[in-house]
Amino acid sequence: MKGIIDRFEGNIVVVEIDGKTKDFPKDIFPRNADVGDVVSISGTEVIILNEETKNLRKEIEDLMDDVWED
Repeated sequence: MKGIIDRFEGNIVVVEIDGKTKDFPKDIFPRNADVGDVVSISGTEVIILNEETKNLRKEIEDLMDDVWED
């Protein structure tokens, strides 16, 4: 399954998947995982999808630019 890291709460990582949040143990995530990262979760394996994360951040940045444009 694919989701976006929403937040860290102690030893829990909250991931948004299809508009809903789900808790996962922090120890299955790579140490460099960060809020906003797009991740693929398969059992106890979590992979950060760097290209998708980069694209999502760019999309959000573009939207913010549109909102704040004079």
